[in-house]
Amino acid sequence: MTSKRGGGPRQLGYVLAWLLALALSPLTAHRSPLAAQAAPPGKVAKSVERIFGPGVHVDTLKVDTASVLRVSRSGALLGFAQVRNVKGKDQPITYLVAIDPSDALKDVDVLVYREPYGGEVAYEPWRKQFRGKKTGAPLEVGKDIRNISGATISSHSVTLGVRRTLAELTAWHAAGKIR
Repeated sequence: MTSKRGGGPRQLGYVLAWLLALALSPLTAHRSPLAAQAAPPGKVAKSVERIFGPGVHVDTLKVDTASVLRVSRSGALLGFAQVRNVKGKDQPITYLVAIDPSDALKDVDVLVYREPYGGEVAYEPWRKQFRGKKTGAPLEVGKDIRNISGATISSHSVTLGVRRTLAELTAWHAAGKIR
């Protein structure tokens, strides 16, 4: 027999079940799992170097609550980049969008892909179709962006995220918030 204060194994089981239910309940749904996801700094640095070339200087600019990377070499502006997350089927996809000084999309890089399927969105042949696009481009799967069979959700999610990121970077640049 267990004491009322000790709880015993049965009560411990109830407490664990309650904690698990609380963690999965709608009460915690307001905390976006995307907000806490980040890319390892080393991956971001390698991505920026791959896109803009070696020997670049990177500054972090704050725009509202967002962070934007300003990339330059020898004092000359090469462009801007931002790391963001979109929701894949179940997990966040962390990606980087880079633009040049004329607000043309320089490249997209998938930094962290967490889903078990659909990782083809990180492959060069799919990513290269974004290069050179500006905010006037549709940037829609089925129009100017190819779908990937078996990665439909990821294709749509990353494309939508890239379109939104490009639009915000362009607007911030036009408003002089990033320069």
